[in-house]
Amino acid sequence: MIFIRTILPADNPAIASIIRDTLTEFGANKPGTAYYDKATDEMYSSFQLPGSRYHVGLIDDHIAGGGGIYPSAGLPQGTCELVKMYLTPMARGKGLGKQLIERSLFFARDYGYEQVYIETMPELQKAMAIYEKFGFHYLDAPMGNTGHHGCSIWMLKKI
Repeated sequence: MIFIRTILPADNPAIASIIRDTLTEFGANKPGTAYYDKATDEMYSSFQLPGSRYHVGLIDDHIAGGGGIYPSAGLPQGTCELVKMYLTPMARGKGLGKQLIERSLFFARDYGYEQVYIETMPELQKAMAIYEKFGFHYLDAPMGNTGHHGCSIWMLKKI
C-alpha cells in the first residue's frame, strides 16, 4: 500500500540514503549534484522554508522515496523547483513517483506558483520521460542559482 506524507525529522537518514544510492546506481554521483548537497542530509529543516514542501512516499510502511517543491534561489517570480525526486529500486513502476509528482504539483499550484522548474542529468533518462508525460518541456539554459552545476538538462512546466 502506498502512503504519502510530509517529511519528518526522523526521515532525514533514509531520504539521504535513497538520494545518494540512486545517484550512485545511475553513475550520477558527481560534484554539482544532490549527492554532495549539504541539504541532502538535512531535508526536514531545508523544507521548513515558506513555499517549500517535501513529500515522503511509503510502501507497506517503509520509506521508498520522496520529492518536493522548493523556491530555489534566483528563479523568476512565481517559479519553484521540483527537487530531490528519488525512489528506491523496489518502488519504481508502482505509481509512487507519479503520486509524488502529482502531490508536488498540487502543492505548487495551491501555493500560487505559476511554473515548476526541474534540473536533471542525462543519466536519469527514465525520469525525464516521466516529466515529459507531465507536460514539462526542455529549456536551452538553466534558470536561477541552484548550485547544481552537474545538471545539464533543464525543464519547465506552466501550472
